[in-house]
Amino acid sequence: MKNVLITGAARGLGLAIANRLAGDGYKVIGVGRTPTKEYQCLIDQSSDGQVSFEVYDLNELDGIPDLVGSVTRNVGPLYGLINNAAIGLDGLLATMHASDISRVLRVNLEAPILLAKFACRSMLARKEGRIINISSVIATTGFNGLSVYGATKAGLSGFTRSLARELGRTNITVNCVAPGFMATDMTAALEGDKLESIRRRSPLGLAEPKDAAGAVAYLLSEDAKRLTGTTVTVDGGSTA
Repeated sequence: MKNVLITGAARGLGLAIANRLAGDGYKVIGVGRTPTKEYQCLIDQSSDGQVSFEVYDLNELDGIPDLVGSVTRNVGPLYGLINNAAIGLDGLLATMHASDISRVLRVNLEAPILLAKFACRSMLARKEGRIINISSVIATTGFNGLSVYGATKAGLSGFTRSLARELGRTNITVNCVAPGFMATDMTAALEGDKLESIRRRSPLGLAEPKDAAGAVAYLLSEDAKRLTGTTVTVDGGSTA
């Protein structure tokens, strides 16, 4: 059973990914600040510890080496890392507090980089692995009030392309999944004209978390072993 670590696994897209990968037979290690009732149900329904949860706040960068070390000691080498956790503070840059800017940069960009740094070590030893960074269509389209969030997601895209070149010779792929707007906790504040505008631009309708989870499952699979340094966009066609 291949071990996959998923950050931000307790809700939204992370929960959908955890559900999909558990169903596909992976050993799922979720990471987040607190497990939700839904994630706990997933743990209860799994057998032989197939699904577990590590309580950790990714705002605390100094503890990431120990977090990854503890996971690999307890469950073995990692096959996959899904950098999904992110925070999106909606607000104009001119009025955003510097501490909020720093927190978004830490959680959305610095933490994924550090997680990849330490997670890839067990992958390098086995010459096999998958790193999947959850970006966003906002990395390329922009969105009013999400400039810092957009910067972190664009940063993840650039990180993905260069790391793919570093790790490719050792059979480790590094890719992005870029979801469009989906019905999750992060987008719950989008109502009225903003949401309707997004719907109008999506010929297939708004993507659902399970759609992006399917893209993640594909990138983890043997079928994607020659795919690296790229971005899979799941947005219902809104950026077509």
